[in-house]
Amino acid sequence: MGNFKQHWNITTNWQIFVIILVFAITGSSAAILSKPILQWLGISKETHHIALYSLLYIIIIFPIYQILLVAIGFLLGQFNFFWAFEKKMLKSMKLGFLIDLCKNKKGTK
Repeated sequence: MGNFKQHWNITTNWQIFVIILVFAITGSSAAILSKPILQWLGISKETHHIALYSLLYIIIIFPIYQILLVAIGFLLGQFNFFWAFEKKMLKSMKLGFLIDLCKNKKGTK
């Protein structure tokens, strides 16, 4: 646990609890919110092959999860942790250009 705290600059066990709570809330919420979006798009298990439905479900969950992770982290006072986590995750998935894109939009008004 000490390495985790040191690596992510976490000072208390309370922060660890809140971080785990944010991950739990975010995962559940993203899964719940994705189903109505699929229904709105007219995609269901009954009308589409289960493999296609599952792939689209995962594709829709991904951006919802990313947004909720930072938002819920912010609401529970852990924005810095989750923003750093988000940037690291996107860069490791070779999607770091999204972060750069946001920076460029802020810089050009």
